[in-house]
Amino acid sequence: MASIPLDPAHGGHAHDDHHDHHPTGLKRWLTTTNHKDIGTMYLWFSFTMFIVGGIMAMIIRAELFQPGLQIVKPEFFNQLTSLHGLIMVFGAIMPAFVGFANWMLPLQLGAPDMAFARMNNWSFWMLPPAAILLISSMFVPGGSVAAGWTMYPPLTVQQGYGMDLTIFAVHILGASSIMGSINIITTILNLRAPGMTLMKMPMFAWTWLITAFLLIATMPVLAGAITMILTDRHFGTTFFNAAGGGDPVMYQHIFWFFGHPEVYIIALPAFGVVSQVIPAFSRKKLFGYPSMVYATASIAILSLIVWAHHMFTVGMPVAGQLYFMFATMLIAVPTGVKVFNWVATMWRGSITLETPMLFALGFLFLFTLGGFTGIVVALSPVDVQIHDTYYVVAHFHYVMVAGALFSAFAAVYYWGPKWTGWMYEEKLGKIHFWWSLIAFNIAFFPQHFLGLAGMPRRIPDYNQQFTEWNQVSSIGAFLFGTAQIFFLIIVIRMIKGKSGVRAPAKPWDGAEGLEWTVPSPAPYHTFETPPVVK
Repeated sequence: MASIPLDPAHGGHAHDDHHDHHPTGLKRWLTTTNHKDIGTMYLWFSFTMFIVGGIMAMIIRAELFQPGLQIVKPEFFNQLTSLHGLIMVFGAIMPAFVGFANWMLPLQLGAPDMAFARMNNWSFWMLPPAAILLISSMFVPGGSVAAGWTMYPPLTVQQGYGMDLTIFAVHILGASSIMGSINIITTILNLRAPGMTLMKMPMFAWTWLITAFLLIATMPVLAGAITMILTDRHFGTTFFNAAGGGDPVMYQHIFWFFGHPEVYIIALPAFGVVSQVIPAFSRKKLFGYPSMVYATASIAILSLIVWAHHMFTVGMPVAGQLYFMFATMLIAVPTGVKVFNWVATMWRGSITLETPMLFALGFLFLFTLGGFTGIVVALSPVDVQIHDTYYVVAHFHYVMVAGALFSAFAAVYYWGPKWTGWMYEEKLGKIHFWWSLIAFNIAFFPQHFLGLAGMPRRIPDYNQQFTEWNQVSSIGAFLFGTAQIFFLIIVIRMIKGKSGVRAPAKPWDGAEGLEWTVPSPAPYHTFETPPVVK
């Protein structure tokens, strides 16, 4: 038998191309333990769910284009608003940032892969069945959850068995998040390259470390709340039924103890991305790195003790209202530290405005605006007036879309060339940015006016006086939706190398080696070179 050559790339072990265990096609994706493959699957899954949730938003905005009922029945409208929220939060934004974490953390830390590579595969493959359960809940008798994405009882206790499918879907999504978080924490704490102390890690790694702890702290709380709904529905318990000694407001307390940190679970990785992009395109180190780390940790800790600001209208004692109001406003302090540091990083830097930087600046401007309206709704007397109006919808879309989504776009444009080996087309990227920015503001800024005028959220019909701003908002929403199809075209063209420009070893001139620990040849690559940390 002929001898098999030793391959230095595989640690000098015998390596035979004919007996190489690298499955191709579907089997490669089903069985992969490669963090880059899994990161890619997370990102494509999240974009698919983003389109599904976006189509639901388009139907909602089409119905709201004028008063009266035109397109969908009120029950179906309620299902759309509920599922749009669940799909965007659990199906689009969270998996996108887990995808970035999978791709980037091993590279930034100098790790060979994620700590639990097989569990990594499993935590991804739990998502598609959960998505199928969630979407199919619309098509069963009685329909899906029509109580908002928050799934408040008693509405959820009375609905058809689409609600059960939704509960199971959220359980699976939560289990996936917990496994992903365990993996991320273990990778960051145990697999850093020699010499890389915690305080030398890129900011993206820090934000994910803190986010993963938040996920592990809060996801089981959500699981408990929806399990109690399940037993109320089928096993005769009365956790949330006042007639049996339960309390529907208790559900709100349990849900928002998860739901408020959830907002930061979405926002913190976005902060991490922006903390990588702004220094790169300012040609400067991040200003105040230690204060950024402490601010991120402070936001996470404070987010666990402010949940009832979502509940100012339930009849809380004044002392409770005051506490939750002041505690909520306290979060503005570490958030202000972060915004100050980002601005200070750009101060006197040699800034260039490529697409990733544009999206980071769009994030900075709009997220700060969303933060200001957050302070407004944190004021208990004001919130009593604008609770459950479109003002709140405008506020959280400024935080979620302009915050999480814009930073996700920044991440794709920033890291994409390294992943694919090709540059994207700068001109198309800039069109995508300006189109998205303008359309987003046309869609969501008027909703502040609607809310202040008293238009309630989650309704398919409304008073004549709200018509004009709803029409403006709907036009903006359709423009924003079409911009994301344009984004898909840009990404596919980048993957196929249509720009004709190969990504150099350092795609961004002067950008501190992209803060990658691992020396990275052009893909397709395995990053097996041992890392060097100065």
